[in-house]
Order: sequence, then C-alpha cells, then structure tokens
Amino acid sequence: MTESTSEPADLLLPGAPDVRAAAIAWLDGLVSERRLSPNTVEAYRRDLRQFLAHLVRQGANPDIPALIRLKPRDVRAFMAMRRQEGVGGRSLMRALAGLRSFARHLDREGHGSVAALAAVRSPKVERRLPRPLPVAAAVAMASPDIRAGDERPAWVLARDAAVLALLYGSGLRISEALGLTRRDAPIAGADSVTVVGKGQKTRSVPVIAQVQAAVEEYLRLCPYALPPEGPLFVGVKGGPLSPRIVQLAVASMRGALGLPESATPHALRHSFATHLLARQGDLRAIQELLGHASLATTQVYTKVDAARLLEAFDAAHPRARAS
Repeated sequence: MTESTSEPADLLLPGAPDVRAAAIAWLDGLVSERRLSPNTVEAYRRDLRQFLAHLVRQGANPDIPALIRLKPRDVRAFMAMRRQEGVGGRSLMRALAGLRSFARHLDREGHGSVAALAAVRSPKVERRLPRPLPVAAAVAMASPDIRAGDERPAWVLARDAAVLALLYGSGLRISEALGLTRRDAPIAGADSVTVVGKGQKTRSVPVIAQVQAAVEEYLRLCPYALPPEGPLFVGVKGGPLSPRIVQLAVASMRGALGLPESATPHALRHSFATHLLARQGDLRAIQELLGHASLATTQVYTKVDAARLLEAFDAAHPRARAS
C-alpha cells in the first residue's frame, strides 16, 4: 500500500486551498501512478513550495486561476532569484521540470494551461561525466581481501563484498541490489538475476561466477535465517540493509586504496559500464544491462572513454607536456 503524501504537502505548501489540494493530488500521483522515487517526489514538492513562496513574497496568495495567468517574466524572476541564491543549473532544470509536471496535472484536471512555464527555456547544463574507478581499484573494492584486518564480523564483511560485487560485476544500482529478496539470490549456478529498476521496470542482468561466489560466501556466514520473500542483504540486527551502511563501507576503503571522494558505490556501476565499453562492449547491450530508458543516457560513457584517452595523451605525449 502506498503512503499518501497529503499530510506533509498540506502542511508545508503555501498558496490558496485549491492549489494545495491540486498539489496533494499531483504528488500522490507521482508516487502511486508514475512510481517516482521518494527522493524525486520530495525534490518536486520542495521546488513547488519554493515557487509558491516566491509568488507569495511578490504579494499574491496564488490560486489556480492566478497560476494560469502567470507570465514568462514571473517564472524567469523565480529562476533568477534561485540563481542568485547559488542554486546550480542542474537543480534549476529539475525545478522547472517539476513545475511543468504540476502544470500538466492542472491541465489534465481541466483547469487550463500554464503557458508561461512552456514559454521559458530550460537552463543549459553541461553534463558531468561519470567518474569510473581504475579497474584494479574496482576489483579490489568488490573483493573480500581488501577487508583483511577489519574488526567487524566476518559475515558483515562478506555481505559488503557481495553487495559491491553486484554493483561492479552486474552494474546494479545500490537500490536494485538491496531490493533483492533471498529468493532472488544469484547462487547455485544462476547466470542472471532479475532486478526492479527505476519506474518499477524489471530487467535481467548476467551474474558472473565471481559475483555468485561472493553472494554464496555471504549466505554461508550470515547468522540469520532469511525468509524467501525477505531481503537478501540484512543489517547487523537482521533488518533490511540501509544504503547508508554500504556508502560508509566504501568510504572506509577509499583511504586504503588511495581513491578520491568520487569513489562511491554508484561509481562501481559507472565503472562496470566504462570498463565494458573499453573492451569493445556494444553500446545498446550496455544500455539494456544498465536499465537506461534512453540510449543517449548510455552514450555518456563514450565521452568518458574519450576523456580518459585525452588525459593519457596529456600525461604522456611529449608535445602535450611541452605546450
């Protein structure tokens, strides 16, 4: 059963009652129908709240007819104000996307079109390239050997190694790995695992022997009886494992491996894609393995590979060093 977003939205959103009621319905739809992640829904809620608060500061108590009458300059003024507050282009682009989503909801409900939002261009954002790990570092991070001397229980170390092996060995998101049930465990010769990704879309990804071995070792050492429909990976008290615990485990290894702060669990997924591409992996196949809805999302990894070549050129070529 999906939790309703109505109470917090009603308490926190400024504006007239009709706007708050429409916002509650919109936010609930993002959760129950579009199945957006809680973080995305909260970000959209926050962006709408800030926009409505801005209109209130301009002397209005915005209702739906007032939103319909907005001019492009009203939206640009909000964006400029946020830019002055130090908000980056990426966050502004997300804010505009959220406001447009709310406007589409109003239109679908028969209130009319908020034309001002469609008339404002999205801010240009230079896409940041993923920062993959070196092959040796990615392999080490997903190996139990790097944890030698750690005072935590052996089963906890094996658990962390198994989770990270799935991130690097199969390209899973951390939420996908932690969403696996005991029944899903890729062991006993299973060569693939089915995961639920963004938008509740399922996909099957291959599981290599090393990943299977890591999961089997974790299950062998785990002190808890894991029910088939319960989580595969559990915390020290037997409950579902928190992503934060995995993030902390990776952070603790960065020093030993001499890695920057960009070495996160998600960087292992980037490394999976980049290293496959470097070995002549097919871009369309990598898209399917990663669960990207658009090939354009996957194509960023071709830029990563080019960027690494340029770095190597700058570091090694005599003319590059002389310039």
